[in-house]
Amino acid sequence: MEIGTDSTLVTALARAFRWKRLLESGQFSTIAELAEREGIAPSYMTRVLRLTLLAPDIVEAILDGKQPSQVTMARVLEPFPMEWQQQALHF
Repeated sequence: MEIGTDSTLVTALARAFRWKRLLESGQFSTIAELAEREGIAPSYMTRVLRLTLLAPDIVEAILDGKQPSQVTMARVLEPFPMEWQQQALHF
């Protein structure tokens, strides 16, 4: 069952990809440095950054509000498989 657009999840995805760009560009050399600038805990930033490892179809479903009901912010911040096929089974 789809739950519609989850603005918390969409915002988290946007932040994750923005933070990834900032780190990859060299603007910040460590997660700790970026987390301090953003005013959040490095451990939280690390968990949110993992969202950049979600399979493209899962990201697209979240952005379109078509993600399964079990794809929640709490659930995606927990460890999940890195392999995209395994993610489909996990979620």
